[in-house]
Amino acid sequence: MELLKRKIAEKGKIFPGNILKVDSFLNHQMDIEFLDKVGEEYYERFKNDGVNKILTIEASGIAIACATARYFKAPVLFAKKNKTKNIASDVYSSNVVSYTHGREYTVIVSKQFLSKDDRVIIVDDFLANGCAMIGLIDIVKQSGATLVGVGAVIEKGFQGGGDKLREEGIRVESLAIVDEMSDDHITYRE
Repeated sequence: MELLKRKIAEKGKIFPGNILKVDSFLNHQMDIEFLDKVGEEYYERFKNDGVNKILTIEASGIAIACATARYFKAPVLFAKKNKTKNIASDVYSSNVVSYTHGREYTVIVSKQFLSKDDRVIIVDDFLANGCAMIGLIDIVKQSGATLVGVGAVIEKGFQGGGDKLREEGIRVESLAIVDEMSDDHITYRE
């Protein structure tokens, strides 16, 4: 997605530890017109697959999922990182390690909102080592729903998570795949 690559070039910042900071338009301050284009792009890629549910993980994936869901006219379901008093005890759960936060979470989704009748795409802002996606895929499997595919706005190809999912036969649709990052340069996979 050329628009995404332009946004990264104009507003992205590279930090030590292979951190690509895109918080000025994607996952802290959000450019809604840009997110709408992201949602439209995911719709174009998955529109013939009978998708009826968009799944993500809190918090950065929620805006992306909402923009995508508008085009599918489907609900957004997000995995919570903390159990709250208002969520039933009847949940699917999976453990994920956050690359950004460097800690493990148990994420949960209420069984009420995900079933064998659902055809799901999972979307998120980044795909690095794949731990968050693997956790969400596990939840989809527990529910008996059909996983149509996963979408990452930015995939860090050099960290291998996307390739590992592809090797397992999972459809991965990343809008930009970063193969290398240095202080002032990003190389994308074509």
